[in-house]
Amino acid sequence: MIKPNAKKICIVVSSLGGGGAERSSALLSEMLFDLGYNVHIVSVLDQIDYPYKGKLLNLGKFKAQNDYVLGRLQRLKVFKNYLNKHKFDYIIDARTRVQFYREFIITKLIYRLFSVVYVIHNCNSKKAFTPYKWLNKILYRKATMVAVSKEAETYFREIYQLEDIKTIYNGFDFENINNCANEEVSNSINNYIIYYGRLDDEHKNLKLLLNAFKLSKLNQNKIRLLILGNGLDEVMLKDYAREINVMGSVVFQGFEKNPYPYVKNSLFMVLTSKYEGFPMVIPESLSLGVPVVSVDCKSGPNEIIINEYNGLLVENHNVKAFAKAMNRMIEDKELYQHCKSNAKSSVKHLSNEVIGLQWQALLK
Repeated sequence: MIKPNAKKICIVVSSLGGGGAERSSALLSEMLFDLGYNVHIVSVLDQIDYPYKGKLLNLGKFKAQNDYVLGRLQRLKVFKNYLNKHKFDYIIDARTRVQFYREFIITKLIYRLFSVVYVIHNCNSKKAFTPYKWLNKILYRKATMVAVSKEAETYFREIYQLEDIKTIYNGFDFENINNCANEEVSNSINNYIIYYGRLDDEHKNLKLLLNAFKLSKLNQNKIRLLILGNGLDEVMLKDYAREINVMGSVVFQGFEKNPYPYVKNSLFMVLTSKYEGFPMVIPESLSLGVPVVSVDCKSGPNEIIINEYNGLLVENHNVKAFAKAMNRMIEDKELYQHCKSNAKSSVKHLSNEVIGLQWQALLK
């Protein structure tokens, strides 16, 4: 419920569907709304899949009508008028900011009279900032920035000389995740490990996962790999699984709006990304009592996983090491049970209640 005289917050997102950054923005809207803020969301794209709270301005609908230069200028005008009309106390910009001309216009003209918090959801500068280091320093050096991992905070503070940046991890509604995990689903497989997320090999390095699965002992132990998700590389990855002769043990199930029952019933969750910001699938899995085997990529996994306590961390880009880690999880029963028993308690500090207090402090 919105409190009387509540501060007005506008969360600006690329979309509310498709990936972890978008999902974390949707969760942030719910968190701030539940804390009593007057929340509005502006979505650049017409992709609204995740639940959110607050009022939505979907600029993507205008984009569908006209995506030429005049249409883009019209959307910027609508956006500016919306901000001016509502006189927001804070704008939380959680978009990717990679087009230099657009970011100059938004930062210097549209946001000029507002207090803005920029959220960095990625440790890959090409996915988080414009290609021009000098411009990023001009636009953001004195801006208030929030990174979703300590490694990203340190990295971007150094390369862009950011003067006001801090880490606030993504928050999680663990009660809701556990409730969703108890829903019944038509799951025809058992005895499996799970990957869930976007099928984007350039980012998620799923060929490494398939190669490690082939090299491991999981297949001969009749343990299957369940892959939930869709994306541009779905056909390519299926062809690759056939090429290396693992398709019979790999299940490509597509996107599931509620993946949590499948996660809860898995042996462990796997992540092989080349880079991340703060991979939400790790705390979600751990909160369901499911250990994680993850590469130690930049950034996030080593700030959540304590090696041999709630999962295993593996050198990035190392197929043999990842296969060995998966083998350990099925062969070393004592290690597996130890990681499983510690999983839930290891992510209590990432609950909405804890993270919400950090956002409240920032927004004061």
